[in-house]
Amino acid sequence: MQEILTVSQIVVSVVLTLFVVIQVKGNSFGRVWGSGAQSFTRRGLESLVFRLTFVFSFLFLAISLAAFLLA
Repeated sequence: MQEILTVSQIVVSVVLTLFVVIQVKGNSFGRVWGSGAQSFTRRGLESLVFRLTFVFSFLFLAISLAAFLLA
């Protein structure tokens, strides 16, 4: 059981890292620091990636907690 949790934690962490990198890659410094007249609404694929980032963050925390409690 511990091996399954470890492998799933590694897979989820890699996917979560990719989602975070994808989000940061498309932003300019103007959007990060708040200057410029850009919209802060997320649409389409950007919204999906944003929501999946939260889902995978929750999965990572849940798997980490399960691995800790079962150890």
